[in-house]
Amino acid sequence: MRKGVLELCVLAILNQGDAYSSDIIEALKKHEIILVEGTLYPLLTRMKNHGHLTYRWEESNQGPPRKYYSITPTGKEYYNTLKNMWIDFSTSINKLLQQ
Repeated sequence: MRKGVLELCVLAILNQGDAYSSDIIEALKKHEIILVEGTLYPLLTRMKNHGHLTYRWEESNQGPPRKYYSITPTGKEYYNTLKNMWIDFSTSINKLLQQ
């Protein structure tokens, strides 16, 4: 379940605009989503291999080129599917907890 939630969170971040991996990590930490940094990179690779993400290299004034990730049209569809599933799931859990 955690993998799917992390996927949803990464897609939500990228749905707002392209991001460098450290920006993604910072956004996850800002929202108090616990993340071991080594978890993100394999996830980004899997998501790219599934066609949900793409990336481009950009030169940096502060070191080597940086890889910026962006969401693909397929990724946007997947994001909306995951988001709707999460809303339904969390609504059901909230109802259960209020009993």
